[in-house]
Amino acid sequence: MTEDQRELSVVIPVYNEETNIEPLYRGLKEVLEGLGLSYEIVVVDDGSTDGSFEVLRELHRGDQALKVIRLRRNFGQAAAFAAGFDRAVGETVVSMDADLQFDPADIRTLLDKIAEGYDIVSGWRVDRQEALLTRRLPSMAANWLISRITGVRLHDYGCSLKAYRLEVIRNVRLYGELHRFIPALASSIGVRLAEVPVSHYPRRYGKSKYDLSRTLTVILDLLTVKFLLSYATRPMQVFGLLGIFSFAVGTVIAAYLSFIRLFLGSPIANRPLLLLSILLIFVGVQLVTMGLLGELTIRTYHEAQGKKIYVIREMLE
Repeated sequence: MTEDQRELSVVIPVYNEETNIEPLYRGLKEVLEGLGLSYEIVVVDDGSTDGSFEVLRELHRGDQALKVIRLRRNFGQAAAFAAGFDRAVGETVVSMDADLQFDPADIRTLLDKIAEGYDIVSGWRVDRQEALLTRRLPSMAANWLISRITGVRLHDYGCSLKAYRLEVIRNVRLYGELHRFIPALASSIGVRLAEVPVSHYPRRYGKSKYDLSRTLTVILDLLTVKFLLSYATRPMQVFGLLGIFSFAVGTVIAAYLSFIRLFLGSPIANRPLLLLSILLIFVGVQLVTMGLLGELTIRTYHEAQGKKIYVIREMLE
């Protein structure tokens, strides 16, 4: 371990949590000091408009283990997590929210599971302290849907209290609101995943940043994740198959219309089927073309960055 490395990094995004920062910091410090590990706390101020940064600045003056990153504006939680992960130096990285709804003592449970050989350990808010209709029921439905579509089964994708091995989280690129899908995205490189129950408390200060409007974005992001997991390196297999199907159906309809026109003498100019067959044939050609362009884009993406299509767990040399 080099001088600037740590055994543990705790990454916390903050957005207008002025009243929560200091009690969270005190509780977190107490737990981390008791672990007997070298650690750092990485707090990312995601464009707060209250006094959050001033509180963080004051705490930083007395604690060199506290690293504060201030973003120029509110980029969103995924961007804040990404900024923290990029600058974390701990062998294990723990993420959590700043709203005091998690117990820092549960970090020990996550680390114990990591020590068993798991790459990602996700928290599960078994006794979730939030409204049933507006938060818990939509969350249960979303967790079921995400688990079914991605094949990575978790009870609580929305729980931000998670632990990762650094080499795993560094290989996950976050965009949009994909932070809740990190376990599913990481599954593409092959990880051992566990889930442990964690405590959850009602919010004491401030206002939640989540509401039912997030449901639609979760569904759209889920489509993105499914594509990334299944077809990101082979877009022709999705666009090409759809294109061939559309072209084949259009060709069959066109052949049928040609038969009744040439052999039965029936007029076909006023038949909607004629327009449908032409449309399906053109759509089929376009989809296959999109697949070819997607293949070229994927190759440019990997080759221009020198990015591999695989990730090595370890090497014996």
